[in-house]
Amino acid sequence: MDLVALEEIKRLKYRYLRCLDGKDWDEFTETLAPTVRAQYGKLVFDDREQLVQFMRKHMGKMDMLTEHHCGHPEIDIDGDTARGTWQLSDTVLMPAAGYLLRGAALYEDEYVRVDGRWLISRTGYQRTFEYHVKLEDMPSFLLTANRWA
Repeated sequence: MDLVALEEIKRLKYRYLRCLDGKDWDEFTETLAPTVRAQYGKLVFDDREQLVQFMRKHMGKMDMLTEHHCGHPEIDIDGDTARGTWQLSDTVLMPAAGYLLRGAALYEDEYVRVDGRWLISRTGYQRTFEYHVKLEDMPSFLLTANRWA
């Protein structure tokens, strides 16, 4: 196995998640192939522009705090293409709306190497579980830090 390519793909996925949580849409865009296809549950996107516009509009809200962790990668590389499965754990916190979401999913990705650089060409997940909590049900909840506040 090409261990350098394996590490490059892992770093690509981690950068995708970091940029999503950090609302860094320019760098997030650079992780995706122009023809990327994505499906997150029932949400389907047919290209990079459509996907990034959605994320910027819905995940870019300064009162929406997110945390996405992927681990346990299983990546198979075949020349300049690869496939990967990742376990996702995520949190969405919207203090102003009094809302907390936690969940887990399995990501299924495809990657392509273009001019020596790996890009995500297909991504998506199916939830293994998800739950929502009203923050009012957690009387001791106190947000003590918010990068965007």
